[in-house]
Amino acid sequence: MLLESFKIIGVAVGQIILLAAIGFFLIKRDILSATGLDAISKLVMEVTLPLLIFCELVKNFTFRQYANWWVFPLLSIAITVAGLVLGFVVLGLIKGHQEKLQFLSLTAFQNSGYLPLALVAAFLPGQQRESMFIYIFLFLIGFNLVMFSLGVHMICFHKDRQFELGSLFSPPVIAAVFSLALIFFGLQRFIPASFIKSLSMAGDCTLPLAMLVVGGSLAEINLKQIHKGAMFFAVLIKLIIMPALGFWLVIALRLPELIGLLLLIQLSMPSATTLSVITRYYKKEDILASEGIFFTHLLSIVTIPVFLSLYFALVMIR
Repeated sequence: MLLESFKIIGVAVGQIILLAAIGFFLIKRDILSATGLDAISKLVMEVTLPLLIFCELVKNFTFRQYANWWVFPLLSIAITVAGLVLGFVVLGLIKGHQEKLQFLSLTAFQNSGYLPLALVAAFLPGQQRESMFIYIFLFLIGFNLVMFSLGVHMICFHKDRQFELGSLFSPPVIAAVFSLALIFFGLQRFIPASFIKSLSMAGDCTLPLAMLVVGGSLAEINLKQIHKGAMFFAVLIKLIIMPALGFWLVIALRLPELIGLLLLIQLSMPSATTLSVITRYYKKEDILASEGIFFTHLLSIVTIPVFLSLYFALVMIR
């Protein structure tokens, strides 16, 4: 059973790696420029991902079926706090103020959207896949609120920098909140099915485009000087301690299968590639961010299949 589960998860991870490898190759061969990669990233974040969220929620979400929908944004915040706490435990071993902030951002924020969506699409069947998509979109409401406020503040910390309320409302957050509002008032019934189908076609481009962005972003990382101690602890916290903690919680609390799977997936994810985008956008010195993203993604090729295979073999009945 364990070997069969590992094979299923391994094939799913392999499909994702292949898509990311295409993005990596396009950047390395100068077929796709950094400007082009930024444009694709912007297209995903501002168009295709919001459309995917909107269509999936409007088609498949109801407040009656997902009565505990508010739990998922809170769960995302709890995972961020857990990463921060674990990062603080070893923070005294990291030298430099900016280094400490970037290290904490690596332990606090995971690749919570692109990789989980691609994984779920690859190894879950029909209805389970649709439900997990809903869970992830609800999860992203809380994650994006924290990522684009606290995350940006940590990367771009300056005593003169003020908090901007507008930073909370990224396009994916707006899409989710708008969709939930439509559903709450029952207005989604008046949207023509043909209109939703057209938007869904654009939204379906999200996953392949997103993985191209992930691969291309990794190709742009410049590993000048490896901070071995910081990388060791970042990998240990993100890829070993947090998923192990998640696995224990799933068993101890006897969580429903899909919710337990969501928790384990999110806790198994490598550091968020968005951190390098934020660093570059605000023209901050990239001291640890790119290193952490590179090494956690590289080693997650092994750790993700291990933890998810254990989950499918011991917990989840497919």
